[in-house]
Amino acid sequence: MKKFLIICLIIILCIAIYQIAFYRLGIYIDFHPNKEVTTFVKTENKKIYLNKGMGFEEFEIKGVDLGAGIPGKFATDYAIDKETYKRWFKLIQEMGANTIRVYTILGDEFYNAFYEYNQNNAEPLYLIHGLWVDDYIQFSSRDAYDDAFFGKMLQDSKILVDVLHGNRILSENEFYGNGIYKKDISQWTIGYILGVEWEDVTVEYTNRMYPEKNSYQGDYMYTTEQATPFEAMLAEVGDKIIEYEAKRYKEQRLVAFSNWPTTDPLDYSLEVTNYFKKIAKVDVEHIKTTENVIAGTFASYHIYPYYPDYLSYDGYAEQCVDANGNINTYYAYLKKIIEHHEIPVIISEFGVPSSRGMAQRDKHTGRNQGGMSETEQGEAIIQCYQDIKAAGGAGCVIFTWQDEWFKRTWNTMNAVDLTKTPFWSDYQTNEQYFGLLSFDPGEDKSICYVDGDISEWKEEDKVSGDENLNISMKYDEKFIYLKVYKKGYQENEVLYIPIDTTPKTGSNYCSNFTIKFENNADFVIVINGKENSRVMVQERYELIRAMSNREVNGVSAYREIPDKNTSVFKNINLLLQTATPLETGDNTSTAETYETGKLTYGNANPEAEDYNSLADFCIDGDTIEIKIPWLLLNFSNPSEMMIHDDYYENYGVEEIQIDKMYLGIGTNGNERIDMNACTLTGWGNNVTYHERLKESYYMIKNIWAEE
Repeated sequence: MKKFLIICLIIILCIAIYQIAFYRLGIYIDFHPNKEVTTFVKTENKKIYLNKGMGFEEFEIKGVDLGAGIPGKFATDYAIDKETYKRWFKLIQEMGANTIRVYTILGDEFYNAFYEYNQNNAEPLYLIHGLWVDDYIQFSSRDAYDDAFFGKMLQDSKILVDVLHGNRILSENEFYGNGIYKKDISQWTIGYILGVEWEDVTVEYTNRMYPEKNSYQGDYMYTTEQATPFEAMLAEVGDKIIEYEAKRYKEQRLVAFSNWPTTDPLDYSLEVTNYFKKIAKVDVEHIKTTENVIAGTFASYHIYPYYPDYLSYDGYAEQCVDANGNINTYYAYLKKIIEHHEIPVIISEFGVPSSRGMAQRDKHTGRNQGGMSETEQGEAIIQCYQDIKAAGGAGCVIFTWQDEWFKRTWNTMNAVDLTKTPFWSDYQTNEQYFGLLSFDPGEDKSICYVDGDISEWKEEDKVSGDENLNISMKYDEKFIYLKVYKKGYQENEVLYIPIDTTPKTGSNYCSNFTIKFENNADFVIVINGKENSRVMVQERYELIRAMSNREVNGVSAYREIPDKNTSVFKNINLLLQTATPLETGDNTSTAETYETGKLTYGNANPEAEDYNSLADFCIDGDTIEIKIPWLLLNFSNPSEMMIHDDYYENYGVEEIQIDKMYLGIGTNGNERIDMNACTLTGWGNNVTYHERLKESYYMIKNIWAEE
């Protein structure tokens, strides 16, 4: 009996050791060292070819980037379940896409879903898989040869290969997903994009730190004499991932290295180089493959139409004319990039967001970073796709499939609690709205649609006023909704809606319009026809003044601090990222802004034929419906009803919590506008949402599904 127990323990121990070695450490024995290495995908010249069983045929990648976020969760929670993925795959393929691109190793639900979706699918979806580099590592003081950078890429590349071949078990970790990866999806994986949008400082720091490491010679990849140390590091990572997959699994697939305009390989004028601080280049033409590579490589770029639009500032814009005779620096830039390369070029990120907030204008074609409706988003994506094809691209990947509430943007991130972003939908933050799939508040539908239909409004929603003039309010995870009733309303009448949120500041008088309020108002919504309505903020509570006055007006916001009860109300502006000083040749020029408080008229119901996703208000007879995004009223985290404290007491944005706000409705008269309290209760982490395909989805479907 004792011997039997010992034998059983030894067997159990051996199985455990095998499981750990094989599935967790990637240790294996090559029992077929002479087996032929195969591939179902390859490149020739600037084209990609795919073998679907009938020989190699040219394959144009028409893809969609797939993120990992859903409302109420950060991307790193990996909370999307298998059934959701499978449903999304079907919608993506029905749109006409043939490829999905993911950025990092996801939870095992993704790979299980991908396997099940493709297993019996005569026309499967294909996959391009990324190898992520942690943002903290890239933005730290480390160079690319640091073990946390280079060593981690080498380690993760082996893990990635095993995951795709269904031979890994990953425990919870801080870098990527976890789970039991037993589904082999390699048969549908076209290739890898290694790395991220490189931080130019990290690239140049690496090149200066290790000038002697400017070459690499491997069995699969090597560098040319022109290579930099950073490029040599990439060559070694690419060589090792090909080597590992070829030796262990006897397969190869395409390899690319991530890149973007900041580290592109092109030359520019000294003015552009200095202004945009273009201090580093990454050129994959300096990385070549040996005869052992049977698949190939491609160049991967993230290229958007609005920034950085180098060609507009290089005295070159007038020459950037497309086939339609229009100035199109996006097309011209794509053409220069593609002509630079001897290998296929995939634009693996491009798109525009359908957000209310905007961060950058595209001055030639109007494909802006935000401030675009869902219809305009679709038009811009199609134009970009056509430019990519005309420039000679081998394919493209739209950024992105779904909106992601957790995202941040440089020109709004100083105004929100970044630890709570998944719990509300910030329409002012453009980065959250690149998706073709929207997550709208409400389990089945939103509590209100600004469309002239007031059937969703109840008597208990009424806040202030009488039978002739009154205002009602409700809210959800995205908007504060208001309904104004004015008996006999004429569109040339001006109505004022004062709002009091913070107890710290505000004024009971607005000198702009000589109107008075019962409470100290922080904001005034001015309804003045379809073209001239806006939200205004008391100067003391004006965010852009407190946080960006030096950039906008050239002086510190703290030189002359507005009084707490100042009666001056200002338009609400948002900072744009532009090259204004370079355009004007005046280094003292101030930053560009735009009025984000201006209200857009239209129908905001997605089911309406005249739907405009950017519509802020709608008039129907004596009734006006309005929706205001939370951040426009300085809410930093409405899920817990946190708003901005007094900027000048705190030298920046700090938070205070409120449980009510006051609002009223009035006209320009001698009487003070009465203001009543509205109770505010946060929803915490318990968000509600439902999916909705944007108009842009159907517009792309009309192009891709018909090709």
